[in-house]
Amino acid sequence: MAPAGPDIINLSLQFARERMKKFHSSHGWDHVERVMMLTGILLESEKNANPFIVKTSAILHDIAREDENSASGDVCHAELGSKLAYDFLLEKGLDNERASHISRCILTHRYRKDNPPTTIEAMILFDADKLDSIGAVGIGRAFLFSGEIGARLHNTDVDVTKTHAYTSEDSAYREYMFKLRHIKDRMLTTRGRELAMERHGFMEIFFQKLDEETRGKR
Repeated sequence: MAPAGPDIINLSLQFARERMKKFHSSHGWDHVERVMMLTGILLESEKNANPFIVKTSAILHDIAREDENSASGDVCHAELGSKLAYDFLLEKGLDNERASHISRCILTHRYRKDNPPTTIEAMILFDADKLDSIGAVGIGRAFLFSGEIGARLHNTDVDVTKTHAYTSEDSAYREYMFKLRHIKDRMLTTRGRELAMERHGFMEIFFQKLDEETRGKR
């Protein structure tokens, strides 16, 4: 018989913490904890969603982050993570149906992939993960990541459309221009869209001011 939900959740927590213990803080365990918290907020508005699927998916969604980072982005952490999570959950006795559902949530949580979430559980994970990349927290994470890869505060001498990710050109401002400012338009749940609009407004003001100050305009 498959373990009850709390057993799988506790085992998943142990597995995810172990896989992520050496990873950079921009995508580290505190990010996972915030995503779990945000999924809880979204679940309050999505009564038809399965909390077990959502919580387990949130715990395991970034277990392949280190693999992607080590490969400088050539490995997709969502694709690899979904496979690792599926194998892990089956090994721990979870039934194939729920393991597959969780694996699919993880597979579709990534922003850059043309593989949209199709269940409410996957949509909740997607929105929660994206919410943690915008607003005040998103700004902090963007600067943490740029520091981790040795990027500058903001390079006003380059055209960000001609720069590359995972290089010294991959500044927080580049992340904002390429990704963060568009996230509010990608949200899938009603509550997620509301929260994204609030966070977007703060972020928009911040990066405009950053650009002005680094150009000596104010």
